[in-house]
Amino acid sequence: MEQLFSNIPVLLANTGGHKILYHVVVIIFAAFAAFIPRYFPILFFSTRKIPEWFNEWMKYVPVSLFTALVIKNIFITTAGYRFVPFGHVEQIFAAIIVMVIAYFTRSMSISVIGGLISVWVLSMVI
Repeated sequence: MEQLFSNIPVLLANTGGHKILYHVVVIIFAAFAAFIPRYFPILFFSTRKIPEWFNEWMKYVPVSLFTALVIKNIFITTAGYRFVPFGHVEQIFAAIIVMVIAYFTRSMSISVIGGLISVWVLSMVI
């Protein structure tokens, strides 16, 4: 492999036992791995009519995924993966604050910013 790329000395420079070419190849493969799952659904669904029942069903997916992620991070401890009702008190209060902000503003960006600020402030106070 080194003979093939011997006229590219910058890519083959040794840096702490690792070759830069290896890192470049890994970055290229990672870019393809991130691109393919995003491209094929667009390619497939851009020419097809999506059924109305599927669109209705998909309205609930972001809410359910978001709820599952939030509940897991707030009420499940990583030490043994067990339910802890009051393990992260500041995150519980921040979640309540975010729910109130989201209810009144209906804005995802304001809710996220409010949640980040409330977690930051509550973690310093509690």
